[in-house]
Amino acid sequence: MSVIEPLLLSTVRICTYAGPRLLTNASGFFFSRGERLFLVTSRHVVLDTPSRHFPDRLEIELHTDRHNVARSCGFSVPLYRDGKSLWRQGRDTAGGVDVALIEIERSALPKAMVYNAFTPKHLQSPSDLIEVGTALLVVGFPLGFHDHLHHMPVVRHAIVASSFGLRFQGQGYFLTDARTHRGTSGAPVVMRAPVTFSNLGDLPWMLLGVHSARLDMVSRDLVQDEALGLNCTWYADILMTLSEN
Repeated sequence: MSVIEPLLLSTVRICTYAGPRLLTNASGFFFSRGERLFLVTSRHVVLDTPSRHFPDRLEIELHTDRHNVARSCGFSVPLYRDGKSLWRQGRDTAGGVDVALIEIERSALPKAMVYNAFTPKHLQSPSDLIEVGTALLVVGFPLGFHDHLHHMPVVRHAIVASSFGLRFQGQGYFLTDARTHRGTSGAPVVMRAPVTFSNLGDLPWMLLGVHSARLDMVSRDLVQDEALGLNCTWYADILMTLSEN
């Protein structure tokens, strides 16, 4: 029997489609609140006007056998119904938040689905003290890369690169220092839970935020200067607002 790392079962690869046409790859993860289950990703994954990215559905890959991780099935998530968008997105005092949340109908899911979901207990409040340099993990599918046999994401190391709890340049995100790529948008950014947190069950990780995009300088000389290697991570507490009835 295969031993599956619980964190890897929280995250899914997202493919965006416009009709039958594959558009992009991205990352997403499950968030559960009460009896309701949500798929979380970046808002620009479901709609991005500047790049003319207008998908009408997402497809995710679900594990269906805890004893054989190679078994999976595709699951389609529509983005519109009767011309209205089905995802939830938020705004704060600085404008739009690059996080989208889509409720999943549990009755439509495979009965044998194997997954783990973050819950409100896993959310790290921005008011909590997290030191600069704290080690983090980013769980996702960079450039769509993953274990094709077992349908598992990969994990990249990161550290907190700006003051956690301080809105960087007034925006609702903090910075991480990590090597990331396209396809990582929507990935959970997590920190190992302290041993005092004994109520997290099979998922002993604190969810700090949702990876959005790499941050770069417009003035950077593309020949002389390397990329900064910094990323925007939107604070995870937005999920409580978006998941309200």
